[in-house]
Amino acid sequence: MKDNKALFAHLSMLGAGAGWGLMAPVGKDAMTHGFDGLTMVTFRVAGACILFWIASLFAKKEEVPMRDKLMFSGAALFGLVFNQCCYTMGLSITSPINASIVTTSMPIFAMVLSALILKEPITGKKAIGVLMGFSGALILTLTSAAHADGKVGNIGGDLLCLFAQFSFALYLSLFNPLIRRYNVFTINKYMFSWATLMLLPFTYFHVEEVLSHPIPMKTWWEVAYVVVIGTFFCYILTMIGQRTLRPTVVSVYNYAQPVVSVAASLLMGIGILKPTHGLAVALVFSGVWLVTKSKSRADLQREQSLKRQMEQ
Repeated sequence: MKDNKALFAHLSMLGAGAGWGLMAPVGKDAMTHGFDGLTMVTFRVAGACILFWIASLFAKKEEVPMRDKLMFSGAALFGLVFNQCCYTMGLSITSPINASIVTTSMPIFAMVLSALILKEPITGKKAIGVLMGFSGALILTLTSAAHADGKVGNIGGDLLCLFAQFSFALYLSLFNPLIRRYNVFTINKYMFSWATLMLLPFTYFHVEEVLSHPIPMKTWWEVAYVVVIGTFFCYILTMIGQRTLRPTVVSVYNYAQPVVSVAASLLMGIGILKPTHGLAVALVFSGVWLVTKSKSRADLQREQSLKRQMEQ
């Protein structure tokens, strides 16, 4: 039963990674044909907020004390507002391939923050794996700094996407106990509600101005994908994984994003593949096995307990 739960959590994270990977080229195309970064992130947050409240009507009702409702505001700030704003704004000025590969930096942030906050051990396998992934992201960022071509990337956009990963890794570590207490619909309806309240006062009039101009129907379909699949369903899948898996393991599934993003970007003609991209992807995927094989604090405690029992 425990193995089935873990398998479902891993499959959920793989699905979320694939959904987010496709969101990069789809969202990028929408933000070059009518939308901009600020409008897109507003639609993501407000649209998903509505969907989660509707879905919660059919889910198990849970009592949430005021203290936890207030804590969800912090989770919304790091897990949604900072994360989505920085990522979406970064995506609007860099290439979708770069945006997705930079997301592979999250495991190194998650590893360090989990060690500081959750007291998870930094094992040799884990450290080598996430450093390999970070090296790939660093190669990509340095490559972008030397080019002005929008299909290659933009250093400012890459750095915004990088900060988005740090923000989400901080959310995974700080709010892990809170997330494990409630079902995915309860969690997300409060998180997205707080995020909408934080964003709308600053973005409403800008969005109103953007929507006053004609928007192609193709762009609306792309926005629908970003809101429904890339946000609503992917956040459900992420919460399922987060309830079972360690923060570093959750974050390592970002490695699925570059594969999907690169393939989709090339097919859509909005990205180009350079040898350095291939090297970056090779580095990050080489680290996956090492990270997933690393031992958790619970694993080490069990080993120590067994060792003591054998010595007695």
